[in-house]
Amino acid sequence: MAYIDELLKETKQEKPREKEEEKAVKKVEKIVEKKLIDSYGSVKIFKVKNEPLLTYEVPVVKPKGPEKEIITLIKEAATRLITISPEEIRNPEMRKKIYFSRVKEIIQESPELGVPKTKIDFYADIVVKEMIGYGLLDDLTKDDLLEEIMVIGPEKPVYVFHRKYDMMKTNIQFATDDEIKNIIDRIAMQVNRRVDSQNPLLDARLPDGSRVNATIKPISLGGSTITIRKFREDPFNVIDLIKYNTLDSEVAAFLSLAVDGLGAKPANILISGGTGSGKTTTLNVLASFIPERERVITIEDTAELKLPIQHWIRFETRPPGLEGTGEVSMDALVKNSLRMRPDRIIVGEIRSAEAFTMFTAMNTGHDGSLGTVHSNSAEETLIRLMSPPMSVPPVMINALDLIIVQKRIHDRRKGTIRRITEIAEVTGVLGEKPEIQVIYQWNPVLDEIKPTNVPSKYKQELLNFTGLSMDDLNKEIEDRKQFFEKLVKKNVTGMNAFIKELKKYRMSRNAKV
Repeated sequence: MAYIDELLKETKQEKPREKEEEKAVKKVEKIVEKKLIDSYGSVKIFKVKNEPLLTYEVPVVKPKGPEKEIITLIKEAATRLITISPEEIRNPEMRKKIYFSRVKEIIQESPELGVPKTKIDFYADIVVKEMIGYGLLDDLTKDDLLEEIMVIGPEKPVYVFHRKYDMMKTNIQFATDDEIKNIIDRIAMQVNRRVDSQNPLLDARLPDGSRVNATIKPISLGGSTITIRKFREDPFNVIDLIKYNTLDSEVAAFLSLAVDGLGAKPANILISGGTGSGKTTTLNVLASFIPERERVITIEDTAELKLPIQHWIRFETRPPGLEGTGEVSMDALVKNSLRMRPDRIIVGEIRSAEAFTMFTAMNTGHDGSLGTVHSNSAEETLIRLMSPPMSVPPVMINALDLIIVQKRIHDRRKGTIRRITEIAEVTGVLGEKPEIQVIYQWNPVLDEIKPTNVPSKYKQELLNFTGLSMDDLNKEIEDRKQFFEKLVKKNVTGMNAFIKELKKYRMSRNAKV
């Protein structure tokens, strides 16, 4: 091909860089003792002697010298010769197959490259990963057991947070900052954003739903960084959280009652906690208790929720475009949702003016609202809500029924654990200060969450709306508790399996009425 010939001539005129590259990537090899802990697919997890973290290893191909030159030539040729845009093919597997086939054709039609037939697939795979995949991170993005992928700069190991083994160091390392920047630029193009010295931050959602944050120089002094938050294809259900001891069956029963409100008075609930504490997972779990007949609208900065709901409308904020216009804020979306006859409004993360709009909705009859907020206790949640930029007046706080506090804790016996540490009720407003009472409290010694035996205000409200007695209400909670414990014994895992069981349970209960 004429275009390949031109590229080859340009390459021959360039000074050889092999020695410089060898110096950049050359390391002192150490004889280390390592023990295989686990393996699945192409992943191997090792315990390395004297290393505090486990090591996560996948096969890594690092082309050098002539191989790198050939890959660069093929990639440049493919960029010019493949006219179909990746965005035109929505299915990622289909996209990969089409690009793989076209790149193979380019190699086969370019004998001047000198690629042996046995290595055509090898080169095509690398080129496709660099063109439409995530290069060295490609295998990591496909591992559903990873929760977080963290690139911290060139010549440093990539880190991952594993759902089973927590933080680990990988055998993947970028040689230059340009390699990381290329991946960032590719992600930015997918979401119609630009990352440069004037706009050195990127916060976006990948096509598979994962959340990505990226930074470049000058704000990240050690080089470009990428943080990818991955979400499970089949989210955790309440049974999974019971098995992980995030909560127990009694708390699960009470929260399920609070969410559906027996069809009469669903609670307004906020889940508070720090980054990585599991707020979004718990929000998904609570949403699974929303009755099927209801219309649900979710509003998020970056879409993360995966709700098991059919009548579901998803909204996502939009940052300003390249010209600095076109922004759609979370507050604008919350206001718009109120004109759409919602039964439920779920706000992924409350941070600013949308808090006032949401509490206005709660105070005008929109019960059953759910949301998350960054704070470390029920008291701190109220302070954040009433302080700028949220600025919710104290008198409106009374519409909030429950605050669930969740934390990620490093336990010296169990490693990293996630626990609901308290559930509090807003009992009223005294002067300018909302009053709260804790009805469930976590005991760190026993690692159990137990009722405080403080009479629940929300339960009393349910009695007023349903006409039930307290004995009837407690029996309802006990029945749900036994149902959850039965599913724990059946080892029901994943949201889809749980929803099937929940439908059967509700149908059997309705048949008895």
